[in-house]
Amino acid sequence: MVLQPKPADYPRIRRALKIYRVTSIITGIMLLLLLAEMILKYSPTHVELFAGGSGGGAWFAPVAVGEGCQWYSMFFPWQEACEMTSTGDGTNISLLILIAHGWFYVAYLVSCFMVWSPMRWRFTRFLLLALGGVVPLLSFFMEVRVHREVTAFLGAKELDAAEPPVAPVVNGG
Repeated sequence: MVLQPKPADYPRIRRALKIYRVTSIITGIMLLLLLAEMILKYSPTHVELFAGGSGGGAWFAPVAVGEGCQWYSMFFPWQEACEMTSTGDGTNISLLILIAHGWFYVAYLVSCFMVWSPMRWRFTRFLLLALGGVVPLLSFFMEVRVHREVTAFLGAKELDAAEPPVAPVVNGG
């Protein structure tokens, strides 16, 4: 049996959908920034973005990598942990991106729950929505799909509710 949202929840779903759209876009952008930051830090370039300090406005500081560490060491947890030390001074923008994405992801999960719960979708749908904040670009695709689906559903249900009921035709007899 497929559960349907309650008509009393339609206004709540519309508000939740607006919040979901904003958080999914922000989380998607923050995830792309985090991806770029991780590529810069763990690729052979080994740099982090800093603001202020000795480098001036915005600058890249090298990351000191421990002896014997290779860029692929992070994929093999059974090896010795590589020590990576930031050499820049000033505000570590790379770290701020990491922290901001984490907090926006929490807000994104809350907004996913706010849409998922009153829509009465299956739990696997919530997991797919949650993946949008961890898989690059998925949040953008999910935002478009969820917005289109929920808007169409609510539009159809509200249109049905607005139509006056048809009186049965009674033959005089």
